[in-house]
Amino acid sequence: MPTSPTESSRSTASGRSPEHVAIIMDGNGRWAQARGLPRFEGHRRGVEAVRGAVRSAIEFGIPYLTIYSFSSENWSRPAEEVAMLMGLLKRYIRNDLAELHGNDVRVRVIGQRVGLAPDIAALLDEAETLTRANHGLNLIVAFNYGARQEIVEAARRLAREATQGRLDPARIDIDMFASRLGAPDVPDPDLIIRTSGEQRLSNFLLWQAAYAELVFLPIHWPDFDRAAFESALAQFAGRERRFGGAGGAAPVKSVS
Repeated sequence: MPTSPTESSRSTASGRSPEHVAIIMDGNGRWAQARGLPRFEGHRRGVEAVRGAVRSAIEFGIPYLTIYSFSSENWSRPAEEVAMLMGLLKRYIRNDLAELHGNDVRVRVIGQRVGLAPDIAALLDEAETLTRANHGLNLIVAFNYGARQEIVEAARRLAREATQGRLDPARIDIDMFASRLGAPDVPDPDLIIRTSGEQRLSNFLLWQAAYAELVFLPIHWPDFDRAAFESALAQFAGRERRFGGAGGAAPVKSVS
C-alpha cells in the first residue's frame, strides 16, 4: 500500500467516491451483551454484516475493501472464544467463497501466516488462489494482523537487503519502505470506518492511514448495514481532503 496519495485517491477530492474503504469491525460482544445473548451470537451476526458490507461495496463500485477480521492481539482472548472465531472464519470461507468468486471478487490476506493452524492456512491459501485472476472488488482480509508488526517486518526486509549488499541504506525513502509492506500494490485507504463508537485505530493500517478520513459510527458491527455504509460514505463526501496542502479542493460527491 503506497504511502503517498495516488492519482486515483487525489481524484476523489475532485468528485469521486473512495477508492479504498477499510473497516474496523468492532462491537460484536457488546451487541450480544446488550441483548442478553452469548458472545457467539454477536460474532455470528457479525459475519452476516461482513456479507452485507461486501455486497454493498460491490454495489457502490468501491474497488478495494479491507476488513480487520482478527488482530494479532486477539489471540489473548479466552481460548473458547478464539476457537469460536476460527470456526466462524472457516465456515465463512467454505460457505461464501463460491459466491465471492462468482461475483469476480479477489480475496487477499494480510497478516502473519507463520504458526497458523494448517487448516486455517490452507483455507486462506485456497481463497487467494481461487480468486487471484478476478478483476472485481479486491477484498483484503487483515487476519492475524498488527500494523506495528507489519512495519517491523518491512524494516527487517530492508535491513536484510542492506546487510546482503543488495541495497544502499541511503536510498531508502518512503516509497521504498511502503513497497515492503504486506500489500504494496494496494492503494492507501481513503476512508477508515470503525463501528461501536470507539475512536482509535487499534493497531490497524497505521502506516497506510496517514491521509485517511476517519469515520466513527455509534452502532455495533452486527448492526452495520447498507444504510450505515452509505452514511459513512456521505460523511466522507463532505470532507475536504488536502493531503497536507493549503486546501481549496472540492469535496467528493456522495455515493447512492
